[in-house]
Amino acid sequence: MTRRYSDILIYGASLALLLFLLKWFEVKFLLYSHSIEVMIGAVAVVFTVLGIWLSSKLTKPQIKTVVVEKEVIVEKGPEFIFNESAFLESGLTERELEVLTSMSLGLSNQEIADKLHLSVPTIKSHASNLFEKLDVKRRTQAVERGKYLKIIP
Repeated sequence: MTRRYSDILIYGASLALLLFLLKWFEVKFLLYSHSIEVMIGAVAVVFTVLGIWLSSKLTKPQIKTVVVEKEVIVEKGPEFIFNESAFLESGLTERELEVLTSMSLGLSNQEIADKLHLSVPTIKSHASNLFEKLDVKRRTQAVERGKYLKIIP
C-alpha cells in the first residue's frame, strides 16, 4: 500500500518539476523576445517608486513640537474698588448691574434668569438696555466696558 502512494508522489513531483521548467522557459522566452519593453517597465517602476518616496519627504511638513514648562507668578492687583460716579453716569439700574456682573461670570441668559429669579425675556430686555447705555453691541464688549469703567470686578 505504501508503494502505491510513493509512486503517486513521485509521479506528482515529476509533473510539478516539468511544469516549473516549462513556465521558466516561457518566462525566459518572453524576457528575451520583449527585453526592451521589460527594461522600460522596470525603469518606470523604479522611477515611480522613487518619485513617490521623494514627494512624501519633500511635502511632509517638518514640525517639531517643543513643550516648555515655566513657573508663572501671578501678582494680585489692587483690590476692586467700585466706581460709583461711573455707575451713576452710565445710567444703569441695580438690576442691569447684576445682569452685567452675571455676564462677566460667563453665565448664559437662562442661567442669569435662574440666578436672579427672572424670566429669560426680562434678562434679554435688561441686556439690551445695558448695551444701549454702555454703547456696545455684544456681551463681551459690555463686560470689557464695565471692567474699564470699574463698575464690575
